[in-house]
Amino acid sequence: MNTPAGPPPAVRPYGDTTGDGMVQLSFTLPLPHGALAEGTALQLARQMGMDRPLLVHARPVGTEFTFCVVYGPVVHEVELDTVDVVEREYPLLSSQEVDEGLHENLGRDCVVVGACIGTDAHTVGIDAILNIKGFAGQKGLEYYHSMRVVNLGAQISVTDLVHRAVRENADAVLVSQAVTQRDAHLTNVRELSAELDAAYAGRPRPLLVVGGPRFDPAMTADLGVDRIFGRGTTPDDVASYLVHALTVGRSRVRELDLDLDLDESVHDGESASTGEDAEETAGTTVSADRSFL
Repeated sequence: MNTPAGPPPAVRPYGDTTGDGMVQLSFTLPLPHGALAEGTALQLARQMGMDRPLLVHARPVGTEFTFCVVYGPVVHEVELDTVDVVEREYPLLSSQEVDEGLHENLGRDCVVVGACIGTDAHTVGIDAILNIKGFAGQKGLEYYHSMRVVNLGAQISVTDLVHRAVRENADAVLVSQAVTQRDAHLTNVRELSAELDAAYAGRPRPLLVVGGPRFDPAMTADLGVDRIFGRGTTPDDVASYLVHALTVGRSRVRELDLDLDLDESVHDGESASTGEDAEETAGTTVSADRSFL
């Protein structure tokens, strides 16, 4: 019996034969359609590492721009051990498992507030996750018995979203951003994270979950969010994440509370004891502390 081979240490794109490096690349040049635009497209492809590129398509876009498609082999390869990816660290749950998990850990409905912020009027993404009609044959979060969903729609200011999250006592804030010109999606999300921190100063803020086609899932810390979802995300991805994140979060809070209670009992015991009694009390407390850890 043959054992399947693992992935090679490095890979190149595949076109006609394995490892031939063939890729197709499209872009727009700020030049009128003509010989200069076509020559520029080929030179750009060579500078990007494409060997013997072919210009397979060039058409005018208005009078001042040219849309180009080039095809050819690249000289680069990717060492797989240098690739960083964000793996899903939680299982996908059924709707029943989501409902049971949230009710067991929260003891009430999970409150989710969602919106498209800034000038973004593209509600397809947020509606696909929140609306009961859902996406890809899956029901949206409105379908779950364990969730109360507040969908604010499009073009909601950051300040209004934060105020609504506070008023609804939200457990999670979901944001979809499709408008990305001049990195508007990054600016808006950083502003939202900062305003949530200010509004919830001194107490845990809601989970902040963002999604859109131009977000990098590895930028959670940089943007100040808890999770980033990209293209192809389905409602069950988000629902399963909420169960995971809220369950882990509440468990950590419980442990912290227990630690604080234990610390208070230690201090009370030390202040009330002297001499041999103090030594006895301290010894008992240390033993209890170790058994808890």
